[in-house]
Amino acid sequence: MIETPYLLFLGDAPDALAAKVAQGIKDWRPDNAIGQFRMEGCNADMGLPDMTLAEAKAAGVRTLVIGVANRGGIISQAWKKILVNALEEGFDLASGLHNLLRDEADLVAVAQATGRKLHDVRVPTVQYPIANGVKRTGKRCLAVGTDCSVGKMYTALCMDREMRARGMKCSFRATGQTGILITGDGVPLDAVIADFMAGSIEWLTPDNDPDHWDLIEGQGSLFHVSYSGVTLALIHGGQPDALVVCHEPKRAHMRGLPGYRLPTLEAVRDAALAMAKVANPACVVVGYSINTQHMAEDEARAYLADVEARLGLPATDPFRFGAEKLVDALEALT
Repeated sequence: MIETPYLLFLGDAPDALAAKVAQGIKDWRPDNAIGQFRMEGCNADMGLPDMTLAEAKAAGVRTLVIGVANRGGIISQAWKKILVNALEEGFDLASGLHNLLRDEADLVAVAQATGRKLHDVRVPTVQYPIANGVKRTGKRCLAVGTDCSVGKMYTALCMDREMRARGMKCSFRATGQTGILITGDGVPLDAVIADFMAGSIEWLTPDNDPDHWDLIEGQGSLFHVSYSGVTLALIHGGQPDALVVCHEPKRAHMRGLPGYRLPTLEAVRDAALAMAKVANPACVVVGYSINTQHMAEDEARAYLADVEARLGLPATDPFRFGAEKLVDALEALT
């Protein structure tokens, strides 16, 4: 187990999206997030106290969590001195990057010398099966998106919170490093060998009570040329009964792909539903989750009203305005 509380390492993140791991922990496990460590040039800010390693140690921090999710998941050489110093100061390290802590010889040597632990959460720990497509009992809802980092995890977590408040049976199913760090369990899907990705999601969402909902954290986008394979594995392995389409209206282009514009909500709806019906012909789209963080409230509410009028399904920003509409739509299917 990763010891808490955490100091969230933002490094030299170029923008807030690059520090989405830290943002997720801060928003969903605030009691674990004591402070943040930012290097010179960092353009992300969680609104937490900026702390030195010594200040964090005095505050009771046990683990330095790398809160950055950069393209390719690389441990920057610029971070190394700080990570080594953290181990020497008595902190464990935790990371969800593809570039594993345990593969860095200098970090391993210092960890062994100081008796500290290196936690790599993006490492599959189960021998997952190949998907068989057999229908499972229980119900499943998957968040799909127009792009990466548009709010798919937040949508599932918000719906999970609302459903629990109503006494409904549900489980949030983490499929990425941030979700795993928040909940302590899940499948690091983009680190699973391709042939076993869909099977890992079947394993993650097993047979359950007829009125139980698995809320599956989405990844990537069918329209993102870098990560579409992960999205399709979620759709086929998850066999969702319901889809929620997620979008950020102010996004200028696909994340990391300046030459690609975001698809429309209609395009994602149609493509995702067609793929979902391969594994579950009864699947339906139940609503739209719109990330309005860069919109004033009046503009956000007007945009949501337009989506509802144009597409004929509920639309909300579940983190800003609540997930009630989306949960109402799921209840109607139960």
